[in-house]
Amino acid sequence: MTAIAIAVFALACADLARAGERTRGWVAAVATGVVAALVGVVLLGAYSVEELLLVLVGLAAVVGWVLTTHRPMRSRLDYVLPLGVLGVGLLIQVIAMGWVSPSGPRGLLSTWVERVPIAGGLVPAPTVLLVAGAMLAQLSTANVVVRLVLASVGALKPAGQPQASDRLRGGRILGPMERLLILGLGLAGQPTAAGLVIAAKGLIRFPELQAQARGRRNATKGPGIDEITEYFLIGSFVSWLFALATLAFIVVFT
Repeated sequence: MTAIAIAVFALACADLARAGERTRGWVAAVATGVVAALVGVVLLGAYSVEELLLVLVGLAAVVGWVLTTHRPMRSRLDYVLPLGVLGVGLLIQVIAMGWVSPSGPRGLLSTWVERVPIAGGLVPAPTVLLVAGAMLAQLSTANVVVRLVLASVGALKPAGQPQASDRLRGGRILGPMERLLILGLGLAGQPTAAGLVIAAKGLIRFPELQAQARGRRNATKGPGIDEITEYFLIGSFVSWLFALATLAFIVVFT
């Protein structure tokens, strides 16, 4: 699990580095991903040859993810390719995980975990790094996934055109916040509370959607209420599924 934790941490850091960038973001993302992977190796003491090879596989998947999501999307394949690149890299790590023996030297994070009472000192260092990377992934990586899905179905228009997101303010802030709440509550063993978070968003947005419907009746330009609703529903469900999939990923591999 060490290499997987490092890959997730590197992925989250890479996407955070390019958040908000449109042209030069991939350079900062790749550099940050490499540095984050090296930091993960030191923190977990992943110095064996097998672990280093798996870390390189994960890092290659992260770089592939950054490059394929940065380039212009012209076909359906362009939207699927980034997820495929990332998924293949993680799959290779999962398959090879059973044949990799842990490295001998302890990492810095292992020493720190032993001295800090996290869950009674029973949480392994790779789990700590994996959870940290998963939390960071909710802030930016999830936004990239949501945009890929929205653009693939036409709910997100090309740059320069009126966007449905312009009619629903706060989505880029509410999305990460709700994903962090869902993941945090899930890790705390409170799935019911996580469901309440999902229900609350729908209740909060419903009056706004009604207001948009009334306001668009006499309008002639911009996205209609059907496009706004499609954007809200697809974006919200993808965002929730990302948080829930991340939670399942952590549960399976820890």
